[in-house]
Amino acid sequence: MTKPKTKPKAATRSTARKTAKPASRKRSAPASSRSAVRPNTKHARIIAMLRMPTGATIAAIMTATDWQQHSVRGFLAGVVRKKLRLNLVSEQTEKGRVYRITNGKAPRAALDRAKQAA
Repeated sequence: MTKPKTKPKAATRSTARKTAKPASRKRSAPASSRSAVRPNTKHARIIAMLRMPTGATIAAIMTATDWQQHSVRGFLAGVVRKKLRLNLVSEQTEKGRVYRITNGKAPRAALDRAKQAA
């Protein structure tokens, strides 16, 4: 014969949960006031590669970060263009498509798209 399972008293547990209210967390600093890029991260390495006058190919970024091609493309579109709002230009060369960050501001159309998405 097996013993019937007894259920724990839910009332005592639920009242204990309701009375204990967790303290709200305070943020240390807004994201915009923090330093933009830490020195030895994959993001920092990619940004440095893109800022060089020669630019970088997707294959070179894949080698430097051990990311897959779709991850590199997502980083370029999502982080470089949308979040950081850098002017990322690409051009076809004999080495393949080369991506580069130019000093100018991002094009107005790109800023409008980012605002609509937000």
